[in-house]
Amino acid sequence: MSKDKKKKVEEIKEENCGCAEGKECTCGEECNCGDSCECGEECNCSEGCSCHEESNIDDERELLGKRIKDLEEALLRSQAELINYKKRKDEETDRIIKYAEEDILKGFLPILDNFERAIGMDDDNPNDEVSKFLEGFKLMHKQIQELLFKFDVKEIDALGKEFDPSVHNAVAMDKKEGVKSGTVTEVLQKGYMYKDRVLRAAMVKVNE
Repeated sequence: MSKDKKKKVEEIKEENCGCAEGKECTCGEECNCGDSCECGEECNCSEGCSCHEESNIDDERELLGKRIKDLEEALLRSQAELINYKKRKDEETDRIIKYAEEDILKGFLPILDNFERAIGMDDDNPNDEVSKFLEGFKLMHKQIQELLFKFDVKEIDALGKEFDPSVHNAVAMDKKEGVKSGTVTEVLQKGYMYKDRVLRAAMVKVNE
C-alpha cells in the first residue's frame, strides 16, 4: 500500500470510527438497520430504525377501520329494527282502529236474537192482538239491523251451503235424502261477519 493511500485510510478511520482517539473500531460490524458499516460511508443507525413504528401504525389503522365498520353495521341494524318496530306499531294501530267497535257490536247480537224469537211468534193474521203487540218489536229489530249494517256487519249465508268450519259451527247432524253430504240443512243461530272478520260463527245442523 502506498504511503498516501495508507494515510488516507487513517484519516477515514479517525473521522468515522474514532480510531485516532484510542477507541475500538467497529468497522465491519452490523449496524441496527441491517447493513454493514463501511469506513468512508456515514452510518445513520443512531437515528433508529422506524420499521416497527410503521408496522404498529398499520395495525392501528386496520383496527380502527374494523371498528368503524362494526359501528356502521350496528347503526344499520338499529335503523332497520326501528323501522320494523314502527311498521309493526302502525299495523297494530290500524288493526285496533279498524275493529274498534267489535266488542260493542258483538253485544248487540243476543239482543237481535231475542227480537227475532219474539217476531217469530207472529202468525199470518196481521190484525190480531199478537201482531199488533209485535209491531214495536219489529221496528226495534229493523233499527238494530240497520245499525249493524252501518258498521259493516253482515249475516253469514249458511242455509243450503257447504259446511265451512271457518264461518260455521256444526252442533248437530241431519239425515236428509237427496241432500249432499256436508250441506247445512238448518241454521240454529245466525252468524255474522264484521268487515273481513267473523263476529260470530253460524250455529248449524249439517247433513251426514
